[in-house]
Amino acid sequence: MKKKELEILLQKVPLPNKPIPNLEQYMTPASIVADIIFTAHQFGDIENKTIIDLGCGTGIFSVGAVLAGAKKVTGIDADKDVITIAKEYAKKNNLEIEFMVNDVKNVQTKCNTVIMNPPFGAQKSNQKADRKFIEKGFEISKILYSIHLKKTIPFLEKMISSLGGSITYRKDYVFPIRWTFEFHDKKVVYYDVTLLRIETNI
Repeated sequence: MKKKELEILLQKVPLPNKPIPNLEQYMTPASIVADIIFTAHQFGDIENKTIIDLGCGTGIFSVGAVLAGAKKVTGIDADKDVITIAKEYAKKNNLEIEFMVNDVKNVQTKCNTVIMNPPFGAQKSNQKADRKFIEKGFEISKILYSIHLKKTIPFLEKMISSLGGSITYRKDYVFPIRWTFEFHDKKVVYYDVTLLRIETNI
């Protein structure tokens, strides 16, 4: 499957019906997801591997991973509504993905690769929320793919180093966040973000 074909398929993954502000449920654009999945595939981190999509939302990374040949894919999110949407979409399209409701801090399952777009911390009540995702990733996998605001990368570099991990690849993207909540005052805001491929010490 070509990257553009994957992107077209991922565009069909539904949005959350009732996004929750403090969970920062902004859908990762299909173009970015397709590029990340292809990058992970080229590193040998997808095909025939067990994948966990932390904070999966409606499952766009999970769908991408299973379409790219993952052996087993599990999507985990604290919001039962997005998990219901994800399950319905997977069932309708005959995709073998396990979706479950769970808070990231309670996840115990091990896997080969974690793929995640944790909250950016754009909401004051949610600042540093991405830390717990990275810390959990270090507990459950050898390889992490994670998206973060570019301006937070220097801090994350120190955190990852202190945990005994190393950043082996990075790539910058422009991430559009479209008007979603009443407190948004623009139709779309663009954020500079960076994908990190992290090798842990597990």
